[in-house]
Amino acid sequence: MKSLASPPCLRLIPTAHRQLNSRQSSSACYIHGGASANKSNNLSFSSSASGFASPLVVEKELRSSFVQTAAVRHVTGSLIRGEGLRFAIVVARFNEVVTKLLLEGAIETFKKYSVREEDIEVIWVPGSFEIGVVAQNLGKSGKFHAVLCIGAVIRGDTTHYDAVANSAASGVLSAGINSGVPCIFGVLTCEDMDQALNRSGGKAGNKGAETALTALEMASLFEHHLN
Repeated sequence: MKSLASPPCLRLIPTAHRQLNSRQSSSACYIHGGASANKSNNLSFSSSASGFASPLVVEKELRSSFVQTAAVRHVTGSLIRGEGLRFAIVVARFNEVVTKLLLEGAIETFKKYSVREEDIEVIWVPGSFEIGVVAQNLGKSGKFHAVLCIGAVIRGDTTHYDAVANSAASGVLSAGINSGVPCIFGVLTCEDMDQALNRSGGKAGNKGAETALTALEMASLFEHHLN
């Protein structure tokens, strides 16, 4: 008890992480520090001055080491192995001037990644609202590795836009969940026709092509890793 109350131990606390090697000695100074906390504001276990890392720093280091651990298996789909994969493309006829361009972008992308034309099937539906139910049926058929859903909804003067856009999104999501086959959402929701054209091959790129890339990756992921 005498050694715990002596001033020399107080001087050792800031450098305890360098000078104390045994668990017993380390515990003794921790006990003393806790007992003296009410008497002095200079002692703090979380202070960087005491040589101890803060909990946030420790947590960050632990997360970093976990992510980099070789034992953690990372799985992703491939954009190289397109051979043998089969795709269905559901396309809305409404705003056909836009959806045709999106369809062309999707098919051209498939060809670039070695998907054969005979492995692509295009199904036309009246509008984006009808895409979901057809996509679900195609997914459940077992014939396709992924289903692309292409449409264009452009805002008008009424709330019809919101109803169709929301229904199309939820329909495609439900189709994928219920069928167990990736159903990729490629329905444009734009404020005006200029926005739609810019996203179907204009200055904003072709979202149909982007949808095809997503379909390739998801189809590869399911075919080679998840099935």
